[in-house]
Amino acid sequence: MATSKKPAVYRERLKTELREFAVLSIYLFICFAALAAFKAAILKAYGVSFVPWVFAAIKALVSAKFLLIGRMFGLGDGLARTYPLIISTLYRSFAFLFVLTFLTVIEEIVMGYFRGESIADSLASVGGGTLWQVIATSVIVLLILIPWFAFRALGEVVGDETLVRLFFEPRQRNEIKSRPGPQECDT
Repeated sequence: MATSKKPAVYRERLKTELREFAVLSIYLFICFAALAAFKAAILKAYGVSFVPWVFAAIKALVSAKFLLIGRMFGLGDGLARTYPLIISTLYRSFAFLFVLTFLTVIEEIVMGYFRGESIADSLASVGGGTLWQVIATSVIVLLILIPWFAFRALGEVVGDETLVRLFFEPRQRNEIKSRPGPQECDT
């Protein structure tokens, strides 16, 4: 009897993981595509052609996979159960920023190897090439990660189904009327 339940459990887990991968990939693609479109617009003003869409899609898929693998190994879980959500959200965001930065460096070294570049030449293009571009890129990626991990932390507290319901199901009219407005609250 227990062996017949195992495939169903694995199938459900696979379904959940694929759904989360799809949602995270789409979220990251939207963020990366917006940044790439902004970069393309700036470069076009200087006469440089830049088509970023494939890059944004690949970067989103790869980043999503690494984020999910890191989460599977419990990266960032150390503060999740004992501190307020904001602390665990920021902790996870910074932890995964470092993971993505490390993987980006590895990616640039590997791609540089295939282009015949030295490690130093490969690393020179990380984050745009200058210290300020690296800092700006890191801050932008951090600002992309914070909302994702905030929603994940909230989902851990209230449950994923409740979180989805709160965001995507219409509210009941009597539920809206029964809550006091700011002017009706006692202070």
